[in-house]
Amino acid sequence: MPAWFNRLQIIDSTTISLFSNLIFKGVGRHPKTGKKKGSIKVHTNIHANEFVPSDIKFTSAATNDSFMLKPANYNDGDIIAMDRAYIDYARFEELTNRGVTYVTKMKKNLVYDTLSDTMYMLPCGLMECRVQVVEFRKHIKGGENIKHKARIVTYVDPAKKKAKVISLLTNDMTMEVEDIIDIYRQRWEIELLFKQLKQNFPLKYFYGESANAIKIQIWVTLIANLLLMVIKKRIKRSWSFSGLASMVRIMLMYYVNCYTFLEEPEKDWAKMVQVIREGLTFYKTSPESHFRTLGGEVVLFRVLADSNEMEKAACFGWLRFTEVA
Repeated sequence: MPAWFNRLQIIDSTTISLFSNLIFKGVGRHPKTGKKKGSIKVHTNIHANEFVPSDIKFTSAATNDSFMLKPANYNDGDIIAMDRAYIDYARFEELTNRGVTYVTKMKKNLVYDTLSDTMYMLPCGLMECRVQVVEFRKHIKGGENIKHKARIVTYVDPAKKKAKVISLLTNDMTMEVEDIIDIYRQRWEIELLFKQLKQNFPLKYFYGESANAIKIQIWVTLIANLLLMVIKKRIKRSWSFSGLASMVRIMLMYYVNCYTFLEEPEKDWAKMVQVIREGLTFYKTSPESHFRTLGGEVVLFRVLADSNEMEKAACFGWLRFTEVA
């Protein structure tokens, strides 16, 4: 990993649609009915080396994303990757004064003065990248004019199906262009987090209609996601997050050691099958000692498994089998 990776933080937000516009104000109107639909915006900050949220705020969807960009929350040496919705010259200047580096995407309509402009070319004659040092100016009513010096890095992204020119904005004047590009690409981590949450914990129905009830349900979802990430980190066996979530959802109401089961599910399954076979064999020789038939057709019995020489319930519940005569 590059030296800057452990100092990198990523901020972004995701919007969750609600049933009413009375609690959290939404943006825009429904395309068919013309009515406004309420939405809650979840502002999230994550560390690139953790992949779990470190700071979360809730607002209505109408709140601008720059609400989350608070320079006081960051220390000297931190690096922030964010989308262009967070562009705010006053806060950018404060981040620069605190020694915090930011990398974001340029907006098309920004006005600035160009201090220097350098174009780097490939041997074939195509542009490799373009580096501009610029100064932004903004007048604040009743206050002083804000001046913010920054660097614009423009490059061609070959990862797209169709080559696309991308311009990034940063306050770091010395970092290599390749590092600036890699930092912004790391921003995709937070998009993967939002995708993971919405795919495995779809918040389509809410159990309460108050703002507090909605927030609690979202917090429970985030806690569940965190617990699954802890389990995924602790076990050595490779599981996809969706597969792990499905398995935990199945075994949630059973008394079972999830770590040993998730490490070697086939081994625990083989143990259970062996216990069942021994039980059925014993049932053949002594049908009235430990087992009872229901209607002469079905046998019910409790399965016990042995793990690390300690007795535990196998947690597959009461199993039904056709009687073996």
